[in-house]
Amino acid sequence: MRIVIEAESVGKVEAELQPEKAPRTVGAIAEALPFEGVARRWGEEVYFEIPVEAEGENPVEVVEVGDIGYWPPGRALCIFFGPTPASFSPDEIRPASPVNPVGRILGDPKAFAAVRDGERIRVKLAEIE
Repeated sequence: MRIVIEAESVGKVEAELQPEKAPRTVGAIAEALPFEGVARRWGEEVYFEIPVEAEGENPVEVVEVGDIGYWPPGRALCIFFGPTPASFSPDEIRPASPVNPVGRILGDPKAFAAVRDGERIRVKLAEIE
């Protein structure tokens, strides 16, 4: 399932939800679309609260550049584009605590480096062409 993540600083970036990784969480996210939140930065991660409440589901402690995770304690969607303050090395991307893997950025994840704290970020289904 393709989605579009939009913020003033990055424009529109396509991403893909991956239900095979966390089916209940991805289902809840898909059901809640469209939604928006207030972006926060934590190292090279952008996260924002979304209207979804889900428990841990196949949680991971380390992610890759371009991964999208759902962080249960903050009810937040997280976009990872580099190391965070919790990373043990420059090559590792470690969330604050485990996240449910829910998707992947299809464009350039490094574009999210331009997102500022407090910026509005929107997520919607991609239009089928």
